[in-house]
Amino acid sequence: MGNSELSYYLPSRANGVNDMYLHLGFRAPKHIMERERVRVVWAILRQRHPLLAATVEMHDYDDVRFVYRPGATVQDAVRSADANLGYRTQTRDQLIQSYLNGPRTLSSQRISYLILSSSDSIPTPPASPNPSSSSLDNNDQPQIESEFDLLICAAHFLGDGMALHQFAHDFFTLLASQNSVQDLEEILGKEWLERWGPQAVVSDILPCSIEESMPQLTGRFRRAVAAVDFESSQNKLIGGQAFPKVSAKGRRTIVPTVSFDEDRTKAILKACKAHGVSITAALFALCNVVWARMHPDRGELPMMMYSASNLRPYMAKSPASYWFLAVGYFNVVLPTFLPRTISHAQTFWHRARLSKEQSARAAKNSMAIYRTHEMSKRRAAQARAWGKEDDEKANGTWAPTPPVSPQEEAPPAPLRPKAPSNALVGLSLLGNLDGIYKHQDFKSIKMHALTTGSRQRNGGMLLFGYTFVGKLWLSLGYDEEGFEKETVSKFWDGLQAAVNEFLG
Repeated sequence: MGNSELSYYLPSRANGVNDMYLHLGFRAPKHIMERERVRVVWAILRQRHPLLAATVEMHDYDDVRFVYRPGATVQDAVRSADANLGYRTQTRDQLIQSYLNGPRTLSSQRISYLILSSSDSIPTPPASPNPSSSSLDNNDQPQIESEFDLLICAAHFLGDGMALHQFAHDFFTLLASQNSVQDLEEILGKEWLERWGPQAVVSDILPCSIEESMPQLTGRFRRAVAAVDFESSQNKLIGGQAFPKVSAKGRRTIVPTVSFDEDRTKAILKACKAHGVSITAALFALCNVVWARMHPDRGELPMMMYSASNLRPYMAKSPASYWFLAVGYFNVVLPTFLPRTISHAQTFWHRARLSKEQSARAAKNSMAIYRTHEMSKRRAAQARAWGKEDDEKANGTWAPTPPVSPQEEAPPAPLRPKAPSNALVGLSLLGNLDGIYKHQDFKSIKMHALTTGSRQRNGGMLLFGYTFVGKLWLSLGYDEEGFEKETVSKFWDGLQAAVNEFLG
């Protein structure tokens, strides 16, 4: 694993912090959701993207490896897919709550998993798959439709949100194709022979880490300059706003979600375009103005929010599989006070433009790649230290750092106190997902809902914004046991009201 992967893997070991999920609600013919068909499609995609079927071996805090062992036969590939597939009769909320707050679904031995749920029973074939079995064509099956919920579960250290969504599109495309189960089994068999048969040339099975894929800095002087630049950029990140937290023994993540119909969404996007910004920039500004209204007496310190950036465009070479982790981070810092000389609407649009400018500067900065390298090194170093401490506490061998004796000379006080760098909230802004989900590729499946997120640590919070099936969606995933409930509730209600007020 590279530094980015390590920074996600080490904290995840105990309780699955950052284990991702993607929920999709849809209506489809019942016969194409039968286990016999789904597991073959799942087996094909696990073969095309071997990281999904890999395991993790940890030898040291600096030596953690993905290990992929392909099955000796096509039947083994189907059995492995079937063992990582679950059928349930839970509702959407039950599925998500179980994944987020129940026992961990994933592990080092199972880093991806599919759950298909329906209130109607789905016929299940015999337990032992037989890829040579025959099946009726889709056209011969009765078109009885039903409601389904799919939960795609994947550890964050093996991929990111873009991989999740592209996978979901490919999964539904194969599932809704005109291929019979026998046709799909033949596709699986042919691809297995190409990869693992007697004539196959095996190389580069798993993608390399993002750090290896991006340009590297060579030379001691250049690396020193990059380190100084990174420190300078970090010192500019000032944030003095934070949701009040409460101490709690447990954690319970909830995900309130709202959507705006297609006509409202078109009006919202039109308003953003008229003011020269994207909905992404507008969401930063919405959070800013809502918080400033809630706390008119806290305007002396700015508000900082963070978001993820897609590092795939920086890669020197794209691997065969899209399942790999390619996430960086950037911050947006905005004033907290609201001017009295102009309207709140004028302030909102001005700060939306400021958000757009800051996001563009972060992406286009000539040092962006090297800041990413430096950030991943530091995140990995921190994860190693915390991981070692967690293990020592579990083993009963941990000892706190001894206090400094009075005889030891105290370090000199800094010339200037370090400014606070608290982030109010993280924003995961996925953009227009209908650009990934080409719904015409799976016409028999009618999607109507999408929710995504991850298992959180205590006191975690992340706001999601995206468009899907023509609608704008907002969801706030947060630990309701870790925050003052009244403040979070007021912020969430204010955010929805601000959409109506400023975006139409």
